[in-house]
Amino acid sequence: MHERAGRPARPEDLIDVDALLRAYAEVIPDPAIPSQRVVFGTSGHRGSSLDGSFTEAHIVAISAAIAEYRAEQGIRGPLFIGADTHALSAPAEHTARSVLSAAGVRVLARAGSGDEIYVPTPAVSHAILTHNRDRAADDPERADGIVVTPSHNPPRDGGFKYNPPHGGPAGTEATNWIAARANELLELGIDGIPRASEDGMGALRAGTDARQPTAEVGTAAPVPVGRYDFLGEYVESLGDVIDVDAIRESGVRIAAHPLGGASAAYWAAIRDRFDLDLTVLGPGIDPRWGFMHLDWDGKIRMDPSSPNAMSTVDEYRDLYAIVTGNDADADRHGIVTADAGLMNPNHFLAVAIDYLLAHRPDWPAAAGVGKTLVSSGMIDRVVAAHGRDLLEVPVGFKWFVPGLSDGSVVFGGEESAGASFLRFDGTAWSTDKDGILLALLAAEIQAVTGQSPSERYRALVERFGDPAYARVDAAATPEQKSRLAALAPEDVADTELAGDPITAILTSAPGNGAPIGGLKVQTEHAWFAARPSGTEDVMKVYAESFRGAEHLAEVQAAAQALVARVLG
Repeated sequence: MHERAGRPARPEDLIDVDALLRAYAEVIPDPAIPSQRVVFGTSGHRGSSLDGSFTEAHIVAISAAIAEYRAEQGIRGPLFIGADTHALSAPAEHTARSVLSAAGVRVLARAGSGDEIYVPTPAVSHAILTHNRDRAADDPERADGIVVTPSHNPPRDGGFKYNPPHGGPAGTEATNWIAARANELLELGIDGIPRASEDGMGALRAGTDARQPTAEVGTAAPVPVGRYDFLGEYVESLGDVIDVDAIRESGVRIAAHPLGGASAAYWAAIRDRFDLDLTVLGPGIDPRWGFMHLDWDGKIRMDPSSPNAMSTVDEYRDLYAIVTGNDADADRHGIVTADAGLMNPNHFLAVAIDYLLAHRPDWPAAAGVGKTLVSSGMIDRVVAAHGRDLLEVPVGFKWFVPGLSDGSVVFGGEESAGASFLRFDGTAWSTDKDGILLALLAAEIQAVTGQSPSERYRALVERFGDPAYARVDAAATPEQKSRLAALAPEDVADTELAGDPITAILTSAPGNGAPIGGLKVQTEHAWFAARPSGTEDVMKVYAESFRGAEHLAEVQAAAQALVARVLG
């Protein structure tokens, strides 16, 4: 833990925005250096121009690859594009629009001139689903989208992710194709990739594509960039998924802190549209995030699930029944109650599921509830008590997309404070995480039940037990990480974990059979899961015990010993 974690940022903690933007335009990445290649993780390509990992060249190559990919997939409808408030997001969005327009893609970008120019991830997902509603899976006029965001990452970072026509995060088949083609373009040189002028209608820059693209992408006439009212369409539809009337009529006093992110104008619009007793907190948009309190490692990070980062809103806790926070692209949520402070994300997910299953009578009776396999076992008990099936999937929101799309999953949530759920009528709202939605749900729970979400969680504890949950990082060499990712259940010979018989050994998720890229071991009262980090030489060890903190420590020690034996 950094000595200044949870304390306000100082001038020396802030980025040099001008230097960041110069590097974006001037640094030429070397694709022979692994860290400077395009790499799509679970949340798209991320990096910093200061490291040569997120530059104009990267975005030109990725955008050209996406244009080719959508042409190969037969997608000819509009591409919705939005960007968050990170300093690198605006130039990256501009680059992408120029490449896509030149490739003949009909791009729909944000309307307006104020803070509404920033577009949250859920608003892009919502726009895609709205356009594609009632369209066949092979309809060439279906839409897709791009969100320019590194989510809650520090201010120096940039991010770029692709959402196909299902509206959620792209699967590995799409991201692997796009990354491979983008890296090929980087290797060949991007100078020949056409780019339209700023208005999307002027002359293209000289040259032709380095390799003749598929479906004649890059040879089409440039298409003017259109405008789309992301904010208006999203806010106007909220009554289809949240009981805003109950929130207004109860008079519950709430506050929303956008943490300097893309939700700022959305919260103001929600307040005005539905006449809520809602205060929008914070100083507004600041690409350096100088108002934030430092995270656990001394960095500025807009993570609404982090107690250190969310100490930014501590002064407001006693003034409102609920204070909420969102990250830069508003796909994550943080819930602060007057009686308990910042809720653990697992706790709020359990409360949200319990409440929704009792207050959404038109949801399909046979539909299940989705959670990632490193989320709390409290969710398992809540779902079972409601007579629903649990869909337990690997880490990554993309695994919830099929179920949210067809209504076979009513709620999907991750332990990292990301979730979404269906509209009142059982149809999809968003197939990407929606932090605004979950924050509003906290207000609805308070309004309808008269209890705060933290009070509701204490009632769950009285009913199902009080789990202790933690995640620790343990050192692991690249070879150990590779072995961990490739384990099979038969590689584990142990029959007990911290004194309890082992009931399940998993290397694939029980909900969909997908590989978890690691190991999960369960007993009646506890479990642990170990996964290799994708960016550091560590393995992440998640553990939980319904026998308390002391037993959790035993589980953690036993887990690390078991993994060490298995890996050799």
